[in-house]
Amino acid sequence: MANNRTFTMIKPDAFEAGNSGAILKMIEEAGFKIVAMKATQLTPVLAGKFYEVHKERPFYADLCKYMSSGPIIAAILEKDNAVEDFRALIGATNPANAAEGTIRKIFAKSIEANAVHGSDSDENAAIEGNFYFSQTERVL
Repeated sequence: MANNRTFTMIKPDAFEAGNSGAILKMIEEAGFKIVAMKATQLTPVLAGKFYEVHKERPFYADLCKYMSSGPIIAAILEKDNAVEDFRALIGATNPANAAEGTIRKIFAKSIEANAVHGSDSDENAAIEGNFYFSQTERVL
């Protein structure tokens, strides 16, 4: 059975471009409930920890630099079949391959600056959500 929560981040490029409100509106209009949300900025060290799974990949250093370059909005979303439905809403990682009407098709600048992050599994949604929201913070 699929989990009903997923994790997302509005990335520095979309935050800087002033697209956060429009992205959040699309998320809510797609039936997701935002149960936790905060604006923050990653340090390079924290970006490295969050993306540690990619540590051996050639893009890791650039990814950490980019993700710590400006503010982000982290959020936990709730909906039946949350992970799969959210992945469909955001579209392909490469905005050139994203379906019309998806968040990345509308707001992404490139494969690197692709506007949003979305968890790729129920397990990762829990891990990523816990990374940004501690047990002492109230998640509705």
